[in-house]
Amino acid sequence: MADSLSITISVLALSVSAITAWLTLFRRGTVKMTQPTVIFFGPDSSHLRDEPALPKVYLRTLLFATSKRGRVVESMHVALSRNETHQNFNIWVYGEDRLVRGSGLFVGETGIAANHHFLTPKDGSSFRFTEGYYRLDVFAKLLGERSAALLFSQTLEISREIAAMLEGPDAGLYFDWGPDSLRYLPHVDKRPPSPEREDFLKLLGVPQRPTAR
Repeated sequence: MADSLSITISVLALSVSAITAWLTLFRRGTVKMTQPTVIFFGPDSSHLRDEPALPKVYLRTLLFATSKRGRVVESMHVALSRNETHQNFNIWVYGEDRLVRGSGLFVGETGIAANHHFLTPKDGSSFRFTEGYYRLDVFAKLLGERSAALLFSQTLEISREIAAMLEGPDAGLYFDWGPDSLRYLPHVDKRPPSPEREDFLKLLGVPQRPTAR
């Protein structure tokens, strides 16, 4: 009887150890993100004067890993759809006070809160934020995975009145999350979020012109 009890306890202890090792050492997990507190649609204000402003999607969120070992994000992008129109915002820049071009970001279980700027490639500069319903999808390509994982999806609306306001220069649309209404509340602002112009252009690989002395 005593031998049977000892064996049972040993088996249970071994099982607990195996489960703990799997959760902490071997389980890969994935990366998830919290609901953004703010989402922005509009032009990038750091563009050169003689070049058209690239359309930009900006959001602030927390990325976190579901495993102890964490995961590495190779790249992130935003896909924006309106009716039959689809546009990828694949230029990714993130950070707080100091922004960096997104590539090879390690995400641990405690998470990383940051501002994320997504711009279109130059061939997507003709994209316009017009009236209609939009589906916003945020994707992350994790190291070791074949395809990008969908982190967040949200439907947003641009009304006719707001679309007319966005025709103005440097006008951008903010969607702020309303905790009581449980929806995003839109408002237009003339000052779209942007890092320092010179630093942002360097991240995008835009050559700087010498200043006149």
